[in-house]
Amino acid sequence: MDGRKRTEFGDEVLEASILGINKGPGDGFELVTIETSRGRVECRYYTAEDTNKAVIMVGGIGGGFDTPADDLYPRLCMDLLESGISSLRVSFRYPTDLAEATMDVLVGIDFIKGEGITELGLIGHSFGGAVVVQAAHNENVVKTIVTLSTQSLGVSPISNLAEGVSVLLIHGDEDKTLPSGSSVYAYSLAHEPKKLTIYEGAGHSLTEVSDEVYKEVKSWIKNYLI
Repeated sequence: MDGRKRTEFGDEVLEASILGINKGPGDGFELVTIETSRGRVECRYYTAEDTNKAVIMVGGIGGGFDTPADDLYPRLCMDLLESGISSLRVSFRYPTDLAEATMDVLVGIDFIKGEGITELGLIGHSFGGAVVVQAAHNENVVKTIVTLSTQSLGVSPISNLAEGVSVLLIHGDEDKTLPSGSSVYAYSLAHEPKKLTIYEGAGHSLTEVSDEVYKEVKSWIKNYLI
């Protein structure tokens, strides 16, 4: 770990220093607390043996360890272990602040790099979709990103991701919180390889198509990280 992260949002420049890392037992995962100069970042770490591949997953403005699609994230975290992929779930310190939330993910990336990870995927729901786009724009270890019901605000850097970074965008056509046009817009900006799936009858949380989303995201991650 380099211990210091920096990111820019327009005229705003954010910096954070990592002051310490604590680990403790959890239910099928390690509880990881990353102390930084901007505050404490709480994570859940699912560790695969002898791997250089991992996925970071984040929720939206609900905060905590929220997850879309009927516990999509914990399901993925456990199942990806069988494919030799570690996972880190990050809880935002300020789940409505795009700059601070992006810093949380960058801090998580720094931690995971210190665990030997050199190939990384990012998954974000709603507000978290824009967060993972911003984070991927700032880190060269990111190989693929997945956005679920993303907002459009903050996704424009998707057009400047490094060559070869793959993008999967998923949305429901009955989303009353953020219209599916947000993902259509992001898709129009992204470069290949990319895919857009709009599920009929699905709302913002994608609960109605949770099994389909699970299968699609898992397949995408395995294809682009293995």
